[in-house]
Amino acid sequence: MRMLGALLALGLAGTAMARDTAMDVPIANPIIRDKFTADPAPLVVGDTLYLYVGHDEAQRDEMFNMREWLVYSTKDMRTWADHGAIMRVADFKWAQKDAWASQTIAKNGKYWFYAAVEHDQTHPGKAIAVAVADTPTGPFRDAKGSALITNQMTPKGTHSWEDIDPTVFTDDDGTTWIAWGNRQCYIARLKPNMIEIDGPITEITPPHFEEGPWLHKHGRTYYLTYASLDRRTQRDEHVSYATAPSIEGPWTPRGLLTGSGKYSFTIHPGIAEFRGRSYLFLHNADLAVGGQSGAIGRRAVTVYPLHYNKDGTMQPVVQTTQAARR
Repeated sequence: MRMLGALLALGLAGTAMARDTAMDVPIANPIIRDKFTADPAPLVVGDTLYLYVGHDEAQRDEMFNMREWLVYSTKDMRTWADHGAIMRVADFKWAQKDAWASQTIAKNGKYWFYAAVEHDQTHPGKAIAVAVADTPTGPFRDAKGSALITNQMTPKGTHSWEDIDPTVFTDDDGTTWIAWGNRQCYIARLKPNMIEIDGPITEITPPHFEEGPWLHKHGRTYYLTYASLDRRTQRDEHVSYATAPSIEGPWTPRGLLTGSGKYSFTIHPGIAEFRGRSYLFLHNADLAVGGQSGAIGRRAVTVYPLHYNKDGTMQPVVQTTQAARR
């Protein structure tokens, strides 16, 4: 009994110390509950999962007000450390607003952060920026001094905000690819320096593609998961996906993975395998903070278990208030 008491005391002390720098969140979705967050992008480094998000700060009837990106980390999918803002739109001197969706990957001993912003009037429209850091939590700095992708680089698009929501993926041969888009989905190879496009930009738009693509590989299968919208029958975005035997396709549509996020027009998938399990991160608008309810510009990140069938397809995910845990 004395040993048990000592172990319990040690455990309680350890928990108290952990809470000095981290928040122990309830076993419920949304998982970040002290501020509005959106567009989740997980990155696994060793025994830690880092989660990069945009910070929704819309007031009253604002649609979006996003000026910075935040990062959280966890080792157990329960306790999340808040590392604060890792970058702001103002850190890209050529950008003027809109800290929209991002993703970070590790390569060449560095951490590369790709994000959608609004370019200044020298290249009107949305653009994709790239930043770099020595650690997953920064500090990040503009790696190029100019946009990686501008609206003028995709002239066949239908609108000025098509160049958003970058997803980055390094294949088994070491080649890194970037995909992005709104209404049209594009893919291109990155040069080894990670700050230039290498070769042509190819359109790979799957059925009902709206935005928010996410590239990953499981087993021998490549996946393109994305926010979809069938404008004939749907009011809000759902999540659909396609699979391929190669990152260069051909891509086969596989249909819906999830329905819409609660109270939210938008949805944004992020997928990671962490400590032997697969997770799907999304966002909804089912959170109230500081007297403000969720809205199109006040969203909240959620997480669910993700399972694969033997044929490589993914099992449909039902969004609940129960958050995925180890």
